[in-house]
Amino acid sequence: MKDSEDITSLKITVGIYIIIFVMKFVVYLLSGVMALLAEALHTLSDLFVSGFLLVATIYSRRRADQAHQYGHARIQNVAALVAATLFISFTSFELYKEALPRLFRSEEASYQNLPLAVGTLLLSMLIAAAPLVKFLTQKKRGAAAKAQMLELVNDELGLLAALLGTLGIIIGWRLADPLSAIFVATIIAYNAIGLFRENMSMLLGRAPDPDEIAIVKLLALSVPGVLGVQDIRAEYIGPDVIHADLHIMVDAGLTVKAADQIAETVVQRVDDATIFDMCTVQLEAVEPTVPKE
Repeated sequence: MKDSEDITSLKITVGIYIIIFVMKFVVYLLSGVMALLAEALHTLSDLFVSGFLLVATIYSRRRADQAHQYGHARIQNVAALVAATLFISFTSFELYKEALPRLFRSEEASYQNLPLAVGTLLLSMLIAAAPLVKFLTQKKRGAAAKAQMLELVNDELGLLAALLGTLGIIIGWRLADPLSAIFVATIIAYNAIGLFRENMSMLLGRAPDPDEIAIVKLLALSVPGVLGVQDIRAEYIGPDVIHADLHIMVDAGLTVKAADQIAETVVQRVDDATIFDMCTVQLEAVEPTVPKE
């Protein structure tokens, strides 16, 4: 259900990005406002990124196979990592390269149709708000959808900066245009670095919080027949998907069937009560402690 919502939201976002990119780029050609070019490039990179995330979200729904025994959920983290690289190497770098020299040029740039540029930016802010509201109203979001939602927030900040830059041009402050473009580039770079670090950690097998591991231990100990729990290991195997491996101690006098039933109960209880989507339980037979009289 969550993946279906993510896919629908990403499809809507891709369509909206196509419309916004064409609109921004055409108006940039008509006005010459660099902030609009910055926003057009921003949207173009978003379009590629959203496409990556959409394909990854669909692909991640594939069942586990012999080559990928824990499923394909990590493809979303791979896509987000690619997205972050694109943010840094393509959009952000190109914007800095174009905007920084303008801060030191003595000649003035030529601008036209500035009211059209202002209207385009306002309309873009309104259009970009639609998918953002949809993401915000979702109860649960995967990594791809979270990355997309964060980028939509940054879109609004970038559009606001471009709008202020265009208004600065209208009132005669020419540096407002390159400064707003640099601000947009900085937003993109900051977001990209955070996205890169988060998803790199996931791909390296980041463990969940200690509190979540402690909950697993308590749940296992709550199952009748479990005498102890040790060697709990856990890692993310995809967005919001955690695999846990733990040893439980049971009475050595139990039959194999009875011990297996206890293990199955532990797995079921952990799966139902926490974000641990996969749980592997290993049994260890011990002699129960006899209380002293």
